[in-house]
Amino acid sequence: GGRHVRLSPDSGNFLNPMVIADVTHQSEQLQIASKTEALIALCGASMADGDERQTDAERSIASRCFKQALAKAQEEGREMLIGDVHEELKHQPDPEARFIALRLERYVDGALSIFNHPSNVEFDNPMMCFSFRDLPDSMRAFGMVAALEFIRNRMYRNFDRGVTTWLYVDEVQGLFGHPATISYLSRLWAEGRKFGLIATGITQNVKDLLSSREVTNIFENSDFIYMLNQAAGDRQILADQLNISPHQLSYVTHSGEGEGLLFYGNVILPFVDRFPTDLELYRIMTTKLTEVQEVKGV
Repeated sequence: GGRHVRLSPDSGNFLNPMVIADVTHQSEQLQIASKTEALIALCGASMADGDERQTDAERSIASRCFKQALAKAQEEGREMLIGDVHEELKHQPDPEARFIALRLERYVDGALSIFNHPSNVEFDNPMMCFSFRDLPDSMRAFGMVAALEFIRNRMYRNFDRGVTTWLYVDEVQGLFGHPATISYLSRLWAEGRKFGLIATGITQNVKDLLSSREVTNIFENSDFIYMLNQAAGDRQILADQLNISPHQLSYVTHSGEGEGLLFYGNVILPFVDRFPTDLELYRIMTTKLTEVQEVKGV
């Protein structure tokens, strides 16, 4: 089995998204650039207004403060934290720095500060599951970016060892609520292809999936698409995006369980998957409420 890491204010599990990986192939400067993007995404994930974009000035300030905080932490021989960046932001003369600091403040102290501690989670199992279910809604996107940064470092280490990293993000639309988090995921998706990352996003919200150019980039950077029954509005969006013919569209129109379309390269293939229901694997995987209740003896 794998290891389940539950992320919540009371779980005792800490993930530090600001750690620079100790790897041979990715320079510290390039990692600082990536971490600055992550910091901007974390700021975006903490904002209630999903349409507000960070300015170039805010990006420059975030980058400056990240570098200053990293230099101090390295001088003191310790892991850098979001709180270190927050402290640097508070001492900047720029008015924009105060806005960024305010966005991060609730993640530095109090119940939401689980991402402002040195990491105590180890990749000590070939299969790791990070659960965000117990995080408050206001913190979920922040938690997802923090976990993805933690996973990015592992991706670098795996690449050093010649090992492929498989990443599955369920309810991936949770990162589509703000331009900064969309941009972050798009960059990670593209970068991962160079570092042996096989990333899979899972969602039922196709309208969200194709809501912006950067999300469309994620779509276009995906070599394999597995599509099940689609709602009428979503079908038209997908038909336009993937050049699906009316006949092919019929396979995701009022289709039954396990029926749909596979997209692989230039191939579009209808499929019918009658997964046997009498297997132990089916019993473990089913999410049908009545069957789950039977398994639990309810």
